[in-house]
Amino acid sequence: MKNHCYLFPQDFVWGVATAAAQIEGAAFEDGKGESIWDRFAAVPGKVINNASPTIACDHYHRYPEDIALMRELGLRNYRFSISWPRIYPHGREGVNQKGLDFYDRLVDTLLENQITPWATLFHWDLPQALEDEGGWRVRSTAEAFAHYAATIVKRLGSRVKNWMTLNELPSFIGLGYGIGTNAPGTMESPRVVNQAYHHALLAHGYGVQAVREHGGYDARVGIAHNPETPLPVMEIPADIKAAQIAYASNTAQIMGPLYLGHYPASFLEAAGTDMPSVTNEDLALIAQPTDFLGLNLYTGSFVRAGAEEQPETLVMPDDYPRGALPWLKITPQATYWAVRHAVEVYGVKELYITENGICFDDQVNEQGEIHDLARCEYVRNYLISLHRAIQEGYPARGYFLWSFLDNYEWAEGYTKRFGIVHVDYPTQKRTPKLSAHWYARATKENRIV
Repeated sequence: MKNHCYLFPQDFVWGVATAAAQIEGAAFEDGKGESIWDRFAAVPGKVINNASPTIACDHYHRYPEDIALMRELGLRNYRFSISWPRIYPHGREGVNQKGLDFYDRLVDTLLENQITPWATLFHWDLPQALEDEGGWRVRSTAEAFAHYAATIVKRLGSRVKNWMTLNELPSFIGLGYGIGTNAPGTMESPRVVNQAYHHALLAHGYGVQAVREHGGYDARVGIAHNPETPLPVMEIPADIKAAQIAYASNTAQIMGPLYLGHYPASFLEAAGTDMPSVTNEDLALIAQPTDFLGLNLYTGSFVRAGAEEQPETLVMPDDYPRGALPWLKITPQATYWAVRHAVEVYGVKELYITENGICFDDQVNEQGEIHDLARCEYVRNYLISLHRAIQEGYPARGYFLWSFLDNYEWAEGYTKRFGIVHVDYPTQKRTPKLSAHWYARATKENRIV
């Protein structure tokens, strides 16, 4: 097959992704404890239409149906997350056996259907009991995560071999504690926010330890990060250099400790007196080698060389193409440049696109079909950009489309649909969209179709 057919490597991993709090429902069933999103959603005005994740997609009860649909579509890799408060309702003491049993059943059903599980240990749903003790502001939360992570890996490690520790620190720390648009919805001082980031990084380190100690010799572990992705306005040396300077700066707080073993000068200068409290032992824990970096990529921003060759970010006009959320500007170059930046700035050896997708106001037509052509084109063009990175030798090994199901979209409630499978929430009927059939064909043929 010729290169213009965009054939991917034979061992390329194709998958779909979800998160527990967004699809499981059963928020107060079988011993599950309250999460910060359960509490946040109960505050009037925090979520559009005051929608809650109490039922969501009812995946807790309907997972056999959902996994059967994955198999029917030919999807062979599934990234899901585990609900911490379903395992430890109070955060750290009193394991909930019914919660562990659910994930046993989920993983076994995946394997019975020849679908490889990729488990994320934390995707934003902190037990409210730990938030009441200080949440990510305090070191004890990272220590509680160590206990939780060890419990999960011991239980599932014989069957799950691909692990992610945490999902999107900027979303659950920056937006949760700094801006307040995500749970727990507070607006802390820069020093407190920086300390919370550091504690989350510690939790990542503990998660890596848990996988190394309890996951078996063949277990693999990484973190899922959503970096800001600067795109050079023109592919000329000056603009490329400016984009990489911007990338190094805006990812320093997370990628620096992970891949360099310290906080880079750019972060130290920006933080000033708001630096977190850090020990050398902390940095050694955080910087333990991982097997891959997960990148959650949706959009990027355009950068050029400005005065004295320093990065200048261009403002995108109001009519720039985007999805149904204002921040989701359509920039297919992101899957190329985010991979290239991670490799060239931080020396990352292996990467997976652990999320990529878009929301539109999908409509069911008179024939009962959802012709989400715009999503098909979005995914097609982002994959073309990723294919370019692979062709140039960058180590992108797989792609997980976000999301398998329409779901509870955090503070947007049920108003935004990211899924390739439509969910009619009143009836819980699942209907694969055109994008599901398009993506299924692409994964089967291992190329862009």
